[in-house]
Amino acid sequence: MRAGSPLDAETILSATEDVLRRYGPAKATVVDVGKELGVSHAAVYKHFPSKAALRDAVSRRWLNRDRDALAAIANDSATPPDQRLRSWLVALLAAKRAKAHDEPELFAAYKILVTENSVAAIDHVADLLGQLEAVLVAGMADGSFRPADPAGTARAVFTATTRFHHPGLADSWTQPGLEHELDVICTLLLDGLR
Repeated sequence: MRAGSPLDAETILSATEDVLRRYGPAKATVVDVGKELGVSHAAVYKHFPSKAALRDAVSRRWLNRDRDALAAIANDSATPPDQRLRSWLVALLAAKRAKAHDEPELFAAYKILVTENSVAAIDHVADLLGQLEAVLVAGMADGSFRPADPAGTARAVFTATTRFHHPGLADSWTQPGLEHELDVICTLLLDGLR
């Protein structure tokens, strides 16, 4: 951080990502973040009350990077809902796989949040479920999908595809034939929704 530059939440979150990449979630500390910024750890705590709050905020920021691309697929009214659902599930797998491969330390931090039932992880899943629900509502409205409870159906689709997005199963995302397996699951789900 440049001398005289104000310390704000975004600056802290960027530094935290760098520290997490360097040390991993088990070894990274708020003191390390302070050192990265050239300030005391107390200055970091003025913006984030705890290490858990800081980790939650950095994970939320990291997770939201893919949010708009997925939402665009879910809300693309020019594409039929059945195609949107398939495209959305494929894009979700691709996004999660890229995060696990490209930024393993940040992905590891996210895995910790999932096991702790953090607010960031809960909000992330709620957002994904909302996107799925939007696709299902569109399909029910145009007759592509049979009428059903959209929220319950979204939860069922999300649960049925857990293998392709749950961080605890990331080790299986590099297996050959995974895309084919997702395609088969999508076909099965779409047949059930029609």
